[in-house]
Amino acid sequence: MILHIAQVLDRADLDALTEVAAAAEFADGRATAGSAAQQVKYNEQAEPEHVTGALRLVEQRLQASELFSQAARPSAFVRLLLSRYGPGMAYGSHVDEAVIAEQRTDLSFTLFLTEPASYDGGELVMEDSSGERAWKLPAGDLLLYPSTYVHRVNEVRAGERLAVVGWVTSRVRDPHHRELLFELDTAVRTEWRARGDSDQLARLNRVRNNLLRQWLDT
Repeated sequence: MILHIAQVLDRADLDALTEVAAAAEFADGRATAGSAAQQVKYNEQAEPEHVTGALRLVEQRLQASELFSQAARPSAFVRLLLSRYGPGMAYGSHVDEAVIAEQRTDLSFTLFLTEPASYDGGELVMEDSSGERAWKLPAGDLLLYPSTYVHRVNEVRAGERLAVVGWVTSRVRDPHHRELLFELDTAVRTEWRARGDSDQLARLNRVRNNLLRQWLDT
């Protein structure tokens, strides 16, 4: 499941992160890539000590997002990075590492910090059996996707692309189980808004809670 979550960051958050990025020192992004990804990665990443507070803010906003929590069911944020692409930079097709900092990566996300019209190119492209789909979201919006997907960032032809990328270990390891639980959560909310407490709502909650008992890592 690929999920677009709008406005994870508001204008004040975006201004704060942009200011931090402007003052931060950046290094070659290949330093944090796996051996295969190093061959296709050409971007820059902020030195961690310069952006610790900014990345903590992003994590707090994600923890506060009901939609993110229901889709990801995070047990841990594995790593967050502030990335920058200038003209000529790109990240070729790759799959994220299965283990980062000795933690399993189940889900990846890209949180866009710059408006699409401010740079040319730089689309995040997902590849699967149905083909390819390109994403270039408004500043403050996030794309959440399984870490198993092959993906790439197209070359930036002009301007600057800033984003926070990160990885999550989920309490529900199986992606199909996560998607079913997300759909059930949506059905529960819809039923509650339409009819309040009802027999149907009780049935939906019974199924949801019993599946959680089977699938959640405690």
